[in-house]
Parts: sequence; C-alpha cells; structure tokens
Amino acid sequence: MIIFVLNCGSSSLKYKIISMPSGEELLGGEAQRIGSKTAEPSRIFHHISGREEIFTVKMDGYQEAFGEVMKIIGEDLVPDIFAHRLVQGGTVFRTDAIIERSSFPSLEKIKDLAPLHNPPVVGLIKECDRKYPDTPQAIILDTSFHSTIPEYAYSYLLPQSITDELGIRKYGFHGISHQYVSEEAAKFLNIPPEKFNGVSCHLGSGGASLCAIVDGRSVDNSMGFSPLQGLMMSTRSGDLDPAVILKMIAYSTGDFSKVSNILNKESGVLGMSGTSSDIRDIISKISYDERSEITFDVYLWRIKKYLGSYLTVIGRKDAIIFTDTIGESIPAVRELVCANMDFFGMKLDNWKNNSITGYPIDIASPDSKVRILVMKTNEELAIARRAYQLLSAHDTEPFKRKNRKPIHEKSNCLNS
Repeated sequence: MIIFVLNCGSSSLKYKIISMPSGEELLGGEAQRIGSKTAEPSRIFHHISGREEIFTVKMDGYQEAFGEVMKIIGEDLVPDIFAHRLVQGGTVFRTDAIIERSSFPSLEKIKDLAPLHNPPVVGLIKECDRKYPDTPQAIILDTSFHSTIPEYAYSYLLPQSITDELGIRKYGFHGISHQYVSEEAAKFLNIPPEKFNGVSCHLGSGGASLCAIVDGRSVDNSMGFSPLQGLMMSTRSGDLDPAVILKMIAYSTGDFSKVSNILNKESGVLGMSGTSSDIRDIISKISYDERSEITFDVYLWRIKKYLGSYLTVIGRKDAIIFTDTIGESIPAVRELVCANMDFFGMKLDNWKNNSITGYPIDIASPDSKVRILVMKTNEELAIARRAYQLLSAHDTEPFKRKNRKPIHEKSNCLNS
C-alpha cells in the first residue's frame, strides 16, 4: 500500500510517500517558510534516491505549496490513500478516521481550535478531494498520545459546568512526534518503551513543545487546550496572563478575531523581534542586534523553565530528547538549554554537540547521569503506520475506485 503523508506545521508542509507495511520511504521533502515573514525566501527541500534538490518558489499558502510539491513529484501520481496530521479534533474527532465528503462540515467546525494548523489541513483535504476525488483520505490525530495526561495536569481552574459544556481541558500537541522519538529513544538505550522516563523537546521552526513522559506515557505537555499555550514559537505568544487577553479584547472593542490573529499570527518570535518569525534568522543576528539577542534569551528561558519543571515531576530520568528542525540542527540551542542544569545530572559534551554526523546520537558527557539525545523525528512514518492500520481495518470496498491510477514502478517520480 502506498501512503502519501501530508504534515502541516505552522509554517511548513512536510510530505512523504511511504510504502506500507515495509515503511520504505520512496520520496519526501519539506516546503518551508510558507506564508510567514522571514529573512529568506520560501523553499521546497525535496529528497529522493539519497539526494536532495532545493526549489525556491513563492508559497503564500498551503494549497499553493501542495501544488508546487505535486509539480515536482508529478501530478499523475496517485497513492492508495492521503494521510493528514490533524492537530486538534476537539470533541468532534476523538480518534483517527477515514474522511469522506460528508465529513467536511464537521471539519469546518474545528478550524478555530488550532488556527495555524487546522485551517490549512482542512484546505488540503478539500484540495486533495478536488484533484483526486477517487482517492481516500485519513486524519491522524496529534492529541492521542496525550490522552494519558492525568486530570490534575489537564484541568483548568474554571467552573466545572463550563469546562464540561465547552470541552475545555489540556489536550496537548505534537503527540505523534513525542511518541515516536520516545519509543525510538527507548530502543536506542535498550529500555522497554513502557519503562522509559524522560522529556521530549520538539523544537520546530514554527511550533514547539515539551512533553513529560513517565513509563512511556505522556503525563504533561507544554501546549494546552490549543497549540497557543507554552513555549515561545514563531508567531504564537505562548504563555500569557489571562488578564492580558481580557485587556486586548477590551482594547480591540471586543473584536475577538483580531485578538486571536495577534496571538496566533503576529506574536512570538515575529512579534518580539519585529523582523522574522524564524528563530534561525534571529540567532544569526544576536551578535550585533539587541532586539534579536533579547528575543533569543526569551526563547531559551521558556524552554529551560519547562524543562526544569518536567525533570522535577518525572522521577527517574533516562534521557532528554532534542528533535525537529531547531532541536536537530542548531547546536547553540541545545548547548544553552543544557547549560547550568548540572543539578539535574545533565552534562553536555560540547564536542559531540557540535560534531553530529548522524542520528540518533547521545551528546551527553560519559559521566552525565541523564543521557542527552538528538533524534530525527519521523512523524510521517508514524502517520503512515496508523493510516495503514486504519485502512486495513476499515471496510475498504467503498475505496476500490474504478478510475484510480495506482503508483507503479514506471512512475517518473520514483525513477528520476
């Protein structure tokens, strides 16, 4: 079975074509800096047959990015199923699901639950349906891993009648990534996955979150009811005093959409720096630009604060995991996050940290009591596995389309 995975970040679109059940990646890539104001142009990094191609193209939105990706791959290529990462299903979608056109009105209802992620996913589902109407689609929920967060950690201190009626609680996000890297970390350390204790640091170029893991299960996540809570992110505010939001609503004369747009699309790294939403651009200027230096300090402070609190509550500490775009590729972030954390038993080997040639790797000093791992997340493989299970268990008869052209060995894309 050939599965086309589409993974919308807050400023990126990762894609992979994966053969299941083997898990072989046939091709993949990432469209970066979609729609956001950054110092560099939007690009697509396309990987196939062990080589990378870079395409600099304008991408103002995700449907446009998908169109550019399909130009590279070849628009005559049709998979057995499209699998989409859905960040927040709320009370409408509680589990992974096959999506038909009859589900589209329900998808519209959940767009506001994750303003940076759900709208592009819904748009892509409709675009895939428009271009490939005979190909089934699945949504894979990002919140499933966090269903084990205990009530004392997921509760907000509001009247229960309100939380029950509106479904207000911490849902947690980046669950697909946190679960994948924690399981891979356990394998790397020869620990049974159900015994692994640690903190996963998913630091993306757009969104970012930390996850506290005990016995292989999520017990807390820095994101909350929506992906807005927690760390400093590319355009999201992260943690705020609720009174600030009330003041902003009053200031904007009750225009909730205006306040939501500021909190989700104009804040974070972009709002504080005033120049770019990408922390990599900020890091490149900290030696001569005071605003960039302050922005980077806040970025690190939030990560260290959450990391320290999670290390306190998980008990035994097997490992700290750094993953995703920033976590994997920026040594300075890893070094500064781990600095002055010796009292937790963490000791970084700076030479290893700056000399990474492959993943996974342990960059802790030999005498560190806690392993410090850098791992490539693979949300797309995890999504493909779950989509394969979903479609295999589903009544597939409705999906045996007469006009669907399968991917085959002669496809230009797979032999280019």
